[in-house]
Amino acid sequence: MRDIDMPVRASVLRGLSALVTGAGGRGPELLAAYGFDEAKIVEGNSFVSLRVVERLLEEAADRFALPDLGLKMAAQQDLHMLGPLAIAMENSRTIGEAVGCAGRYLFVYSPAVSLEEIEDPLGSPGAIGLRYASTTMNASPQTIDYGIGIVHRVLKLINGGAPYGLRSVQLPHARLAPEKAYRDYFGAEVRFDCPSVVLRVTSQLCSMPVSGGNDLLRDIAIGYLDTHFGHKGVPISDLVAAVLSEHLGSGGPDLSKVARLLSLHPRSLQRSLAEEGTTFTGVVDRVRRSQALDLITTTDLSFSQIAARLGMHEQSSLTRAVRRWFDTSPSGLRRAGQEPKGRSALIDDKAETHFTSDAL
Repeated sequence: MRDIDMPVRASVLRGLSALVTGAGGRGPELLAAYGFDEAKIVEGNSFVSLRVVERLLEEAADRFALPDLGLKMAAQQDLHMLGPLAIAMENSRTIGEAVGCAGRYLFVYSPAVSLEEIEDPLGSPGAIGLRYASTTMNASPQTIDYGIGIVHRVLKLINGGAPYGLRSVQLPHARLAPEKAYRDYFGAEVRFDCPSVVLRVTSQLCSMPVSGGNDLLRDIAIGYLDTHFGHKGVPISDLVAAVLSEHLGSGGPDLSKVARLLSLHPRSLQRSLAEEGTTFTGVVDRVRRSQALDLITTTDLSFSQIAARLGMHEQSSLTRAVRRWFDTSPSGLRRAGQEPKGRSALIDDKAETHFTSDAL
């Protein structure tokens, strides 16, 4: 995918609402203005546009006088925001192995970010660099602070909460907050206007053991990641599906609206979907099928209410669609869902409709 298409998991926005509210703003209203639902953010399974997240963080920092917003958000996250990747990292034998695992699987969190070991930018003996990068052009300063702040926090956590040999931090933007805020967070010197985002650490870091690791848990987590995410990247169709799952009932599926939420031109979105062998209509149908199965078999909503939630103008449209998807009527589908064996079969069938965003 092109830079502007990059998704990131919705969990990246956890805690933003509380920080904005604590600064005198209205966190839920700010999120809603950008098309985000706080409940979906807490669940963290869906993807959102990184471009939109960048704009949101920059506006929040500016409007509510939070120059260290990125650092504050990083400080309140825990390792398990990374899902199975967290299990693999915290059960690695060494910190070097954990870093390598992050470099290999960080795309599961977002294909827009990466972490790799490099030579020390200052050429100091006994030091190496851990370079954090975003594939988006001109990544926003707040998201840079947030991203490298998360890397620092994770390294500290897998080292038992103790310092891990950080020598200094290099950031590509000008200082956003008082120097003390950076030093208090990282516990080391922070330099600004550098070529890239780097944590300069002792070369011994890679051989430092991760305390309390479990080989079996690590192997299970890596096996899961390999099985479910063996291909590197998150299709734009999955990002569209994640957006549609939250907006189907609000006026029906609208290509222009979805494109706007993803910061894309409608024609660019259509081209991206075509490159993946699908269409906007095809993604809408996939999302509707999944949601219809859930709503019909797990709720007591009337079929007209379900049709409305799926963005269908008439109940007859739902009836025709259910007949096409499941070769039965909505009432027949509801009866089948109430039978143990029938429900099990429907769940198996439903698994085919899950998006990548539901895999963690």
